[in-house]
Amino acid sequence: MGRLDFYRVVSQCDPDKKNMTAEVLEGEAAGEKAVFSDGSLVWESRQGGFFTENQEQFGRLLTGEGGLRKTEEIRGNRIFCDWLGQEMHLVICGGGHVSIPVIKIGLMMGCRVTDLEDRPLFADHARQAGATEVLCDSFERGLDRIQGGSDTYFVIVTRGHRFDQVCLEKIVRKSHAYIGMIGSRRRVAAVKEKVAEDGGDPAVLERLYSPIGLDIGAETPEEIGVAIMAEIIEVKNRIRRTCGYSGELLREILDPEREEQERRVLATIVMRKGSAPREVGTRMLILPDGRCVGTIGGGCMEADVVRRALHMIRSGGEERRMCRVDMTGEEAEEEGMVCGGVTDVFLEVI
Repeated sequence: MGRLDFYRVVSQCDPDKKNMTAEVLEGEAAGEKAVFSDGSLVWESRQGGFFTENQEQFGRLLTGEGGLRKTEEIRGNRIFCDWLGQEMHLVICGGGHVSIPVIKIGLMMGCRVTDLEDRPLFADHARQAGATEVLCDSFERGLDRIQGGSDTYFVIVTRGHRFDQVCLEKIVRKSHAYIGMIGSRRRVAAVKEKVAEDGGDPAVLERLYSPIGLDIGAETPEEIGVAIMAEIIEVKNRIRRTCGYSGELLREILDPEREEQERRVLATIVMRKGSAPREVGTRMLILPDGRCVGTIGGGCMEADVVRRALHMIRSGGEERRMCRVDMTGEEAEEEGMVCGGVTDVFLEVI
């Protein structure tokens, strides 16, 4: 099998299914990988290998997300398991003043950002703000082109309640992680009532986030944008679905213009204790010239990991190694590792 087959399979996972990757970090089967979907083994790097031999045990572990830790010990092999979410998709209905900071902050968070706006001038403003995709059309037709999903976050910030109603009627029928709508309580209540009369699910409407955004006393469009994105972050972290492999990361790994034999290193946080900066499952790709795609926390900790990864790339020897970064103690403090935790980072040449 090709070196990149695993990443191709991950990129093609059905977002409507519960997908999990598993990789043997240490032990006799080190380096073997597998992909599970809805509890079934759908791909493994060595046919009939470790994961087939232990499929019954994995079947018990795959009964639910909460029942599976990030690391497992099976027959002396240390396994890293990662439930996959999809890249966050931020869908903004409206291209006015509030939309612009929401677009910019969403992009900073690594979201794919789609803006819907029926006025060409305001659609251009959304493009200038950097939106990944701008649909300049009626809100009805624009939303017909949005599939939705468990990692889709809808923000309704149109210029009037009749447009809010049109958007909400479409959105409540789509799969989503979040729906937020701007407006006064009276205006929002009237829109919700009308949508319910037209067949909108009352349970979905009850979960509508409105007034939109965390209550931080926001007044300017920029402050309101911060409040909206803060609420979305809060919802995302409550769900605790990690992207696993971001779209940006997979696009870089699978870039057809890169030479197949070019050595790169994927760094994955597989264990953390204390106040380490990023969660287990966070990934970063280190390229031969030292550039990185993604981040595992920045600072001296990340610099140390990059240094070790570049040594693996240039030496042409090690294919994988476990790297422990201890950010406790006086030495770490002098180096600027101020978080105070311990992190295991798995490095693998791809």
